[in-house]
Amino acid sequence: MITRIKIRNFEIGLRFYDGDFQSLLDPGRYLVFNPYGRIQVTVVSQRNPWIEHEHLDMIVNSGALKGRANVLDLKDYQRALVWIDGRFQRVLGPGLYAYWQDMRQVRVEVIDARNVRFQHENLNVISRLSGISSLLDVCEVGRQCMAAMYINGRFQEVVGPGQYAFWKGMADARLVEVDMREQMVDVSGQEIMTADKVTLRINAVATYRLVDVEKSLSLTGDYRQSLYREVQLALRAIVGAKPLDAFLINKDDTASEIEADVRKRSAKFGLEILSVGIRDVILPGEMKYLMNKVTEAKKAAEANLIVRREETAAMRSQANTAKLLVDNPTLMRLRELEILEKIASTGNLNIVLGDKGLADRVVNLL
Repeated sequence: MITRIKIRNFEIGLRFYDGDFQSLLDPGRYLVFNPYGRIQVTVVSQRNPWIEHEHLDMIVNSGALKGRANVLDLKDYQRALVWIDGRFQRVLGPGLYAYWQDMRQVRVEVIDARNVRFQHENLNVISRLSGISSLLDVCEVGRQCMAAMYINGRFQEVVGPGQYAFWKGMADARLVEVDMREQMVDVSGQEIMTADKVTLRINAVATYRLVDVEKSLSLTGDYRQSLYREVQLALRAIVGAKPLDAFLINKDDTASEIEADVRKRSAKFGLEILSVGIRDVILPGEMKYLMNKVTEAKKAAEANLIVRREETAAMRSQANTAKLLVDNPTLMRLRELEILEKIASTGNLNIVLGDKGLADRVVNLL
């Protein structure tokens, strides 16, 4: 019938009668006459600054907490950041809360979550809290990247590398990250018919960089696919208007035309074209054979022309030499002596004399 209750100096007693809150009990010893068990006393520790009880609303409405605890009633659009003893502890969502004033140093910062983007000087600390993902959506934008911020589908701004947070349940907020570094689109396997009805397979490559994030994400669903399409169309329009020979001879000029056309078309997507080049040109098998034969015939004709030119030059030189020797008998005699000298230097010179006339001529020559 009598209940003994001991409340230590860091505790508070919550006294209920028939389920209704009556009063607070300060530290001390109590004898409670309770014949029918209608009185209930709940002892709570003030070391935990939060008053956690299923009948907290009844305790708050009684006014017993005035001067002893702080009451926090958060609306649907409000959130609260809580620091205990100078250390961040938790984020509170909508609801009724109360915390003791005496034992611990509690600081509460109430935030209006209707401003969907959450900005705070201690965001790094807050984002590392366990369970924070139920209230905050934390996003990271990497280095060398930018991101477009959308709230409820509407573009807000472009943000740089860093950490960003948005309150959940207030709006549809998201970041779309894009890489600002130089990138490449490979346009391969394009079958194009030239002006003289020759089908080519062309591989091209385009190098680009984003310069306007809003345009790149707002005006097209996939800017890489859009750039691929523009390069493809430019290839077909420019290469298809040229004969095969003209294209092969001036391939670099054709690539410059394609680059200029793609640069003009891609500016509306917020892209800067750095270069467009034709990497490979693949001819059909029969055309490749014919071109090889043509090249072979051209080279053979050039070789034959060179041989004939050299033969003509040699014969002309010989004719000039013969004419010079005829006009100068002494020069002819010196030429004969040079030949005999060369013959003598290579080995023994044997002279066989025949008829008297031949012997006289040789003797005279010597």
